[in-house]
Amino acid sequence: MFRSSPVLNFALAAALAAFALAALSPALLNDGDTYWHVRAGEWILDHRAVPREDIFSHTRAGAPWSPAEWLAQVAMALAWRAGGWSGLHLLFGVAAGLTAAIVAGALRARLMLTAAILAAVLGLSCVAGSLLARPHLLALPVMALWVAGLVRAREAECAPSWWLLAAMPVWANLHGSFAFGLALAAALAVEAMIAVKGRGPMPWRWGAFVVAAVLSALLTPQGIDGLLFPLRLLGMSGLQHLGEWQPSDFSAVSPFEIALLALVGVLATGKVRVPWPRLLILLGLVHLALAHGRHQMLLGVAGPLLLAPSLAVAWPRETERSNSLLGSLAAIALCGVVLLRLMLPVVRGDDAVSPVSALAHVPASMRVQPVLNDYAFGGYLIWSGVKPFIDSRADLYGDAFLTNYAAIIAADRRALDAALAEHDVRWTILAANAPAAKLLDTMPGWHRVYGDAIAVVHIKD
Repeated sequence: MFRSSPVLNFALAAALAAFALAALSPALLNDGDTYWHVRAGEWILDHRAVPREDIFSHTRAGAPWSPAEWLAQVAMALAWRAGGWSGLHLLFGVAAGLTAAIVAGALRARLMLTAAILAAVLGLSCVAGSLLARPHLLALPVMALWVAGLVRAREAECAPSWWLLAAMPVWANLHGSFAFGLALAAALAVEAMIAVKGRGPMPWRWGAFVVAAVLSALLTPQGIDGLLFPLRLLGMSGLQHLGEWQPSDFSAVSPFEIALLALVGVLATGKVRVPWPRLLILLGLVHLALAHGRHQMLLGVAGPLLLAPSLAVAWPRETERSNSLLGSLAAIALCGVVLLRLMLPVVRGDDAVSPVSALAHVPASMRVQPVLNDYAFGGYLIWSGVKPFIDSRADLYGDAFLTNYAAIIAADRRALDAALAEHDVRWTILAANAPAAKLLDTMPGWHRVYGDAIAVVHIKD
């Protein structure tokens, strides 16, 4: 049994809940990107280098491409080699647990228990939609640490600690969301300048920190290209065809909607007063979350931390006695979840991103021929050694390709005929309900060789 504080107990409880959710939830593997990220990590380990051109597709083979998430991909490959799918569950469970611990601990250090619970649950629940085995989840602990460090510096009315800069190169090699960290640091630097009306050394120290953060973000294999990559990606119009880049959906009640309504309700009471520069930052996060569903996680992690100082004025932390028993129980439960994950086998079969049975009905001699595939199947094809027509690397394919692909899948006959001819496509593997799959059923020279509830395979005569 070890000595612990109420803050540590709260952080451990949050870590346990988040770790268990990620480590034991089958939904963690519901994204086809997991497949190709692991394969990219294995390629990096085998060649001891980061690729500089496309090594996976047949439509963009040899085109310039270097994965910005190479460090996360290496971690995923190592976890896969060590423990298979269970190893990946544990890796991402640790990332989710660390994120929850950092956010919850920072909140509990400022807020009374009830307020800390509500803020942590409402905020972290916005990450639920992004709880997938992809690099962004491995970057979340670094994001939480970064935001917490910046907020603490603003509360203390000083510049951020220089040790925080060590987090930026790690973040920049894990995921492109590091650009958000740089933007937030710049925004809080402006907030600090406004607070002191530009007088004194603090604004200059904040400015120096931001410049140093930008320079440290250049410490990637891509250099300046890696720094500009997130901006180029956000500027792509073809992203509108991809689900995670579409606006947040309010057709059904979601954790994001509940959290957003709770935020509006709290601010409407007038009990919590947020300085206008901080409010503008929060509104910017809300805008990103509304514009792109994938950015809900940014608001969920950063939002509670940015609001914590204002919430603490209304609901300050009470004086409590430490309880080492609670901390010990949480630590023991955490070990129990790890053992449970290792004992329960992860068996993967046909699902929305894994057309296992459909691909099994494609002759080996045909698999090496050019294919037209469903976007969601690209990762599984790479995993299986098949070079896809398209996968989720939007930056590689570009706006024109993505827009044309959307027309192909929507059964635009002219676009489909042109793609089949241009890329000498010999077979297709499309979603069962894809309009293009139904069109192929009627096209001379093509015949269906397999179909199930997930995928349909056509082969050219």
